[in-house]
Amino acid sequence: MSYEPTPEHVVPTTCGQVKGVTRRGVAVFHGVPYAAAPRGLARFEAPRPHPRWADVRDAAVPGPTAPQSERRLGAMEMSAYFGTGWIHGEDYLTVNLWTPDPSAVARLPVMVFVHGGGFVAGSNRSPLYDGTAFARDGVVLVSVNYRLGITGFLDVPGAPPNRGLLDVTEALRWVDENIAGFGGDPGNVTVFGQSAGATIVGALLAHKPAHGLFRRAIVQSGSGLGAFSPEQAARVTRAAAEALGIEPRASRFGEVPDELLVEAAGRLAGLDLRIGGRLDPLLGLSPFGPVLGEQPAQTVAAGRGAAVDLLIGINAEEGNLYLAPFGNDVPSTAADVTAVAERSHPAPDELVAAFRTSRPRATEAELRSAIMGGALFGSGTSALADAHAERHPFAGTYRYEFAWRSRALQGRLGATHTVELPFVFGNVALPQLHGENAILGPVEPPMDLAARMHRSWIDFAANGSPGWDRYDTYRRTTMVIDAEWTQTDNHRLVEQAAWSQAWPAGISGPDEYKG
Repeated sequence: MSYEPTPEHVVPTTCGQVKGVTRRGVAVFHGVPYAAAPRGLARFEAPRPHPRWADVRDAAVPGPTAPQSERRLGAMEMSAYFGTGWIHGEDYLTVNLWTPDPSAVARLPVMVFVHGGGFVAGSNRSPLYDGTAFARDGVVLVSVNYRLGITGFLDVPGAPPNRGLLDVTEALRWVDENIAGFGGDPGNVTVFGQSAGATIVGALLAHKPAHGLFRRAIVQSGSGLGAFSPEQAARVTRAAAEALGIEPRASRFGEVPDELLVEAAGRLAGLDLRIGGRLDPLLGLSPFGPVLGEQPAQTVAAGRGAAVDLLIGINAEEGNLYLAPFGNDVPSTAADVTAVAERSHPAPDELVAAFRTSRPRATEAELRSAIMGGALFGSGTSALADAHAERHPFAGTYRYEFAWRSRALQGRLGATHTVELPFVFGNVALPQLHGENAILGPVEPPMDLAARMHRSWIDFAANGSPGWDRYDTYRRTTMVIDAEWTQTDNHRLVEQAAWSQAWPAGISGPDEYKG
């Protein structure tokens, strides 16, 4: 990608002036620090203020990214999602920013995006997260880098937990203090994320230091039940220390170079984190994520996050991404369905029966994918939606299911994890998204779907409504988003009821199956 000279914009921030450029009709600022570079032992400390700079800081070219290993998903072309990987450099706690009006008088809605990647990969440099379409439509779009893997989420004695979550909170604080200079309204901030980023957004609802820093939240394929317990996290910490040959404490981890931390993190995938009757919320896909004493959905059900509007949803075939690219979807047997249910639910036979009732024409491969997607995202989405709607009726709760099917991998990819992102960002034309093994597949997606979905996200950020009825625990209204949009009540209620039997205390879910 080339960066030709274009008109410049200089904006003051709390740490000094930054100079962005105009590209495709909007002002762009790359690599603007919101916290100090995490060096040495500071990688295992809370984020600190960035030192002031004297000269105008150039923000025309993207900066470094958090340390991470290359991330691949079988046969899938995922470069648009995972981006460039690790671009070395210590000053990576930064935001990228797109605005139609870099002035202090515009007062535009602000949307802050938290990327996914299993808590071990991804960055705000990923081409999928280009915010030009948002800025053209009157939004200031901010995308955030945060610490990943061991430095971001390993629960280390002597270090504050959830440092990646603390980073995102600090980025929101930076937005609160600085966004007016870029044309944004600090009183109208929506934080949104996808996958790991959506789980972080759910955790922010329960995170007291983040309160007052955002007005609305969007959770795309995340989980309000996605946190690890301290006991589960301790097992990961012991394994990481053993892999590195060190004692499990912050001072020793702080001596290890980033390259070795990244390599060690890659060896931790697949750890058995089923401890004391508690299931692994990520099914062994990643040993990293928020570490909390209770799940975010429980905290929200107890009253946290009362003033925040919530838009929350999943994709109809989330689990396909973890099966089809590896050839693990076909063939699938009843034993495969039972096996994933056993990893997902304390009463696996009841869970499988509920899914067979809900999807009577589904193949074994489709049931396997559906239960996996439900375990990773669906159950925790239902729990957080129910907790928010039940406890906070004066804040809006809106729910969706994205059902447009990609024809990638001979049609086996479907409405899988990540496939909604190009529509949200208005970036369906990206070349990396098209092809037999690419996210959107070989068939051109409907442009009107992209326009409508992108507009709905903006409308929610601007005024608190995406354009359909609120979700509550009586109707459970869900917008099914496809080439045609269909609003339904009690959507997949049999499955929700089955999952709710395993929810932790304090969250009221459906107590009976309804057709």
